[in-house]
Amino acid sequence: MDGDNQTTVAEFLLLGLSGKSEQEEVVFGMFVGMYLVTISGNFLIILAISCDLRLHTPMYFFLANLSSVDICFSSVTVPKALVNHILGSKTISYTECMIQIYFFITFINMDGFLLSVMAYDRYVAICHPLHYTMMMRPRLCVLLVAMSWAITNLHALLHTLLMVRLTFCSHNAVRHFFCDPYPILKLSCSDTFINDLMVFTVGGVVFLTPFSCIVVSYAYIFSKVLKIPSARGIRKALSTCGSHLTVVSLFYGAILGVYMRPSSSYSLQDTVATVIFTVVTPLVNPFIYSLRNQDMKGALRKIILRS
Repeated sequence: MDGDNQTTVAEFLLLGLSGKSEQEEVVFGMFVGMYLVTISGNFLIILAISCDLRLHTPMYFFLANLSSVDICFSSVTVPKALVNHILGSKTISYTECMIQIYFFITFINMDGFLLSVMAYDRYVAICHPLHYTMMMRPRLCVLLVAMSWAITNLHALLHTLLMVRLTFCSHNAVRHFFCDPYPILKLSCSDTFINDLMVFTVGGVVFLTPFSCIVVSYAYIFSKVLKIPSARGIRKALSTCGSHLTVVSLFYGAILGVYMRPSSSYSLQDTVATVIFTVVTPLVNPFIYSLRNQDMKGALRKIILRS
């Protein structure tokens, strides 16, 4: 772009996580490996759930949806960074950037909503086991997922439209490997007050509502578990929640530190934190849910032996 401050930006430069070429080679290799493992691991989860009739339950229905979203979530950001590295380019067009922002917001919030629905499922299973089948009917499960998709897409559309109204002048370098909304906002030469306000109001509600549901669900779960007289019963009850709690802690721990602040405070440390929930969390989810789950390990073993 030229130096004129009034020149409208037609593309952005994605500088990546490191400015040094030798480090970029290492990051590229890591991203290739992690992306391939993410796609194959989550696809195996979906395949195992689809092929094993014992896993046709609400819990695994939600897990299959989470794996699908994780595949999409990684595919929104990582492939573009890999292609740019192969081509020796760092550019992404303005239109591509806005599309990436839309789907990034959609899938990151969809992850949160699915985690909250899974927490509610565990709450019903542990606190109301006799009514589980009636309360978690297939129609309700589909409705919960459909409502989550509707809310997250409308939320993403709102923030993308607010981003499109901004003017971007001569500065177009983003120190990231994808179009993260916060670094992009910092490049705008327009007033971003409305954008920041929507992040803290609408964004806060959409983000914190599922988080609150998770907290409330586990408060009831722990209250119920503490009343179980035997230690074996407590372990059995908590074993169904351990994997979910691990994923929730990893996912929300990184996000809360990055996006619950004004965009002007975004730093290099926040860039590293975004790698955790955009690349690392979708990567480890299949391992967390399969290694601690005997039914899932059995279904995966059947698929491997059959192939």
